[in-house]
Amino acid sequence: MKFHIPPFATRFGIAIVGLLVILAFFAAPIATETVQRGYRGTGKEVVLNANTVERQLEASQVPAEPWPLEEGEGPLASEVYENVQVLGHLNVGNFDRLMAAMTEWVSPEQGCTYCHSEDGNLADDGIYTKVVSRRMIQMTQHLNSQWTNHVAETGVTCYTCHAGQPVPENIWFDDPDALYAGGLVGDRAGQNIAAPEVGMTSLPQDVFRPFIHDEANIRVVGNEALPHGNERTIKQTEWTYGLMIHMSESLGVNCTYCHNSNNFGSWEQAPASRAVAWHGIRMMRDLNVNYLEPLGPVYPDMRLGPLGDAPKANCATCHQGVYKPLFGAQMVLDYPSLQQPGPADLQDPPTRQTGQVSN
Repeated sequence: MKFHIPPFATRFGIAIVGLLVILAFFAAPIATETVQRGYRGTGKEVVLNANTVERQLEASQVPAEPWPLEEGEGPLASEVYENVQVLGHLNVGNFDRLMAAMTEWVSPEQGCTYCHSEDGNLADDGIYTKVVSRRMIQMTQHLNSQWTNHVAETGVTCYTCHAGQPVPENIWFDDPDALYAGGLVGDRAGQNIAAPEVGMTSLPQDVFRPFIHDEANIRVVGNEALPHGNERTIKQTEWTYGLMIHMSESLGVNCTYCHNSNNFGSWEQAPASRAVAWHGIRMMRDLNVNYLEPLGPVYPDMRLGPLGDAPKANCATCHQGVYKPLFGAQMVLDYPSLQQPGPADLQDPPTRQTGQVSN
């Protein structure tokens, strides 16, 4: 029996082969590198794509200081300017220096008028971005002073998340749930759809509200055939996996960055980075609940989500695909006023002091 191949199929096949040859010729080779992070044979390795890391390094160049930090005393910002509620304890030289740096970090194209009125009235709070910025300074001071279990001595500045943009690239809103085209199963329970929040997997996509805003337990089903105290379900396990995928994608690492493949659940066999991540989840809950979400009434409608909620942060907001934001650049050391809150009587609204961290 002789098969007849239609002419159009032949041409289509030749076109596909030609396209593959072109792609193979021009595509950059994937150069992977494996970094050992524990004893040999324990699977404590991180696989990195050298091409991706090279691009990330180029994008992580931090801006230079506007001018050196001024030593010594001088007139305070609160004595020279009006309505300075958070940084009034700085001498005016270092206050101006931080304002210049923030402009470069957040609004390099818009300039000072992104937060201040164009008529030169710097005290005016009529522009919402000024009110938001004031609260973000307090959040940064709180984060650097109270969450050292996660940010350590590296700390963060506005540039860590903004990277030269008025709105950070990676933020999240409450998801009204993607439209469902229908099917035999009426309720897909927030999963079985390719969602960017969980690395385009079919895992439950709503991982931000329960895990890094609320305090949902991060648990998986037991590893025994019959229940012995662990009554978690496969559904809960998939939910947890969704969060893990988000964290893996946000940091650009594989699972063994925080887990030992011999026993994913064991804290005794896990790298120290798992504890850092544990604190990071609780840090995000604190920031989202106490700093970011309460700003909802301040924002104009165009800055709110489809359900009217304020923009919030997740792991990708700071990390942006890198295991350490900006590859560990310690920018905050050049800006000590962002390392801790100023005098409490100059804070409005008051910033929580040491010992008041919500874990």
